[in-house]
Amino acid sequence: MNRRQRSAASRTAVAALAAAVAVTVTVALAQTPPGTTGDARRSGYHDMGPALRAMQDDDSANPAMLWVRDGEALWNRRLGAAAKACADCHGSAASMAGVAARYPAFDAQLGRPVSLEERINLCRTDRQKAEALAGGSRELLALSAYVALQSRGRPIAPPDDERLRSYVAAGEALFKRRLGQLNLSCAQCHDDNGGRRLGGALIPQAHPTAYPIYRLEWQGLGSLKRRLRGCLVGVRAEPFADDAPEYVSLELFLMRRARGMTLEAPGVRP
Repeated sequence: MNRRQRSAASRTAVAALAAAVAVTVTVALAQTPPGTTGDARRSGYHDMGPALRAMQDDDSANPAMLWVRDGEALWNRRLGAAAKACADCHGSAASMAGVAARYPAFDAQLGRPVSLEERINLCRTDRQKAEALAGGSRELLALSAYVALQSRGRPIAPPDDERLRSYVAAGEALFKRRLGQLNLSCAQCHDDNGGRRLGGALIPQAHPTAYPIYRLEWQGLGSLKRRLRGCLVGVRAEPFADDAPEYVSLELFLMRRARGMTLEAPGVRP
């Protein structure tokens, strides 16, 4: 087979995969709270086997708790030119109850929404006079997991803020936009085909109920941004820059889409 024939065969295979994934199956994602009549939303937790569910449920077995332990130490550590700890301003981490369930939130000083990770870094640079933590670093994930743990069991409650509406709309448009060489959108996988299988793997409904998440695939803890970047690579699209506003817009839309579902963070997934 010459190069031209191989290229044609590759395009045919990609088109066939895209067609297979895009089979239309209606999965209604109601906007009513989970457990009420007509709500078909489903956390990825319920799609796992008993062993993985038990791993998430037991803090002594949940590997994400290793990061939580580091986050607790960071919460109480004085650092930066201001020699301040998170605890000096906020007191006990229990004061963070409900915070992770309502982020991203609008930052008036920046004039745009920020994720929980960005808020942590803003506190470091503005209050502690310390360097921002690198995105995806163990320290930033640890603090995010420790803060998120304080909201475990609470309903996801994104703020009804007029200033966020254009960003939510942008996130929804991006969720429905076809991208990459596979010409697929997030909605085609997670709305139209949630619960079906692709290559033996279950397609989840993609609700952000458990981030930061320890994934067995990663052998480590990761953020929602890491998962979104992985999806972009999966459809053979160029990932956005690390500081691109598209990530926050997508996170805003996903949190709005999951309103009322229970926050499980930090979770475990395959």
